[in-house]
Amino acid sequence: MKKLINGIVEFRRTARPEVRKTFAKLALGQTPDALFVGCSDSRVVPNLFASTDPGDLFVMRNVGNLIPPAGGPHGLSVGDLSEAAALEYSVLHLNVRNIIICGHSECGAMKALVASSVPEGMPNLEKWLEAGKPAVERLRQGRSPDPTLTEHNQLSQINVLVQMEHVLTYPAVREAVNAGRLGIFGWYFDIGHADVYAYEPDEEHFVLLDETEGQRLLARMRQ
Repeated sequence: MKKLINGIVEFRRTARPEVRKTFAKLALGQTPDALFVGCSDSRVVPNLFASTDPGDLFVMRNVGNLIPPAGGPHGLSVGDLSEAAALEYSVLHLNVRNIIICGHSECGAMKALVASSVPEGMPNLEKWLEAGKPAVERLRQGRSPDPTLTEHNQLSQINVLVQMEHVLTYPAVREAVNAGRLGIFGWYFDIGHADVYAYEPDEEHFVLLDETEGQRLLARMRQ
């Protein structure tokens, strides 16, 4: 907490004029390009590894970067409504053009799912992680994009793909994708190497997001 408070004081003391102008402009509204769904893990910092500025990303973070699917005729979430609300708001009100689901290495949620064990006294966490169980089933079936990874890191990648499918169960998202207004992408952040990998559907594999892969992704988005 001391570091946090001192950091705020330092920001107020040293903030450049252009930074203050940026926030003054953002106070009038936001037009983010993407909804970024990431894990609550303190080591996952999208604004750092994606070099984004304030206002670029609408960020949803939770334990395990999970999105319970929608069910029923009205498209209501079968789990927590917070994720569903963020999806609807970003797609229907903010008109984001992209949704990024980003998992990461050494994820505690994935380790708990692999071990089928949640620390005692955490019933809410245990219930929440049910949204990750379909990914565990695929892992057990040997459906991993990269079998060379440790089991929990394989699960983290599989989980990204499952949550991408869950996102499409929401009518607003599905309609925007079908109309060509919205793209859905899967990323994996390797904490130890500070590298981001993007899922390539044609290759059924996560590919290092370097300059070449970046150009390939941008070309696909233009199409």
